[in-house]
Amino acid sequence: MTLKLMTPGDREILIERRFAAARPQVWRALTEPDLVRKWLLGPDGWTMPVCTIDLRVGGEMRFEWARGDGRMGLTSTFKEIVPDDRMVATEKFDEDWTGGETLVTQSLHDDGDGTILRTHILYASQEARDGAKMSGMTDGMEAGYARLDGMFEAAA
Repeated sequence: MTLKLMTPGDREILIERRFAAARPQVWRALTEPDLVRKWLLGPDGWTMPVCTIDLRVGGEMRFEWARGDGRMGLTSTFKEIVPDDRMVATEKFDEDWTGGETLVTQSLHDDGDGTILRTHILYASQEARDGAKMSGMTDGMEAGYARLDGMFEAAA
């Protein structure tokens, strides 16, 4: 169950990933800090010392990852929330390697006995999208998603 990356427009990335879990389980894994900090770590060696999620329209989500002496932070502001279905938020990394604020829509879709997570990212420019696409971000995302697969398996 590896992720698929598509570029539906010149400023967009669409990532799809299937999980062997029901939509409410995937939603919880995306929105509950105690769960998020267990899987959303990217490659081995990273930790998430800061994970706050104020799950309401206008609320913020703050992630900070650490590895050795390095740190990376991200702040999001929720624009739309439909529990177990979708959330829309603006995102910006502290070190703006994505070329400005992005608009991220995550939606959950039933797929037999599992759920497909679709993450649609709209960048400020084509250059920003291309830079993100070439950054290796999907490797880190897949490492986290593999951890999440393990959490779902352990809970089954």
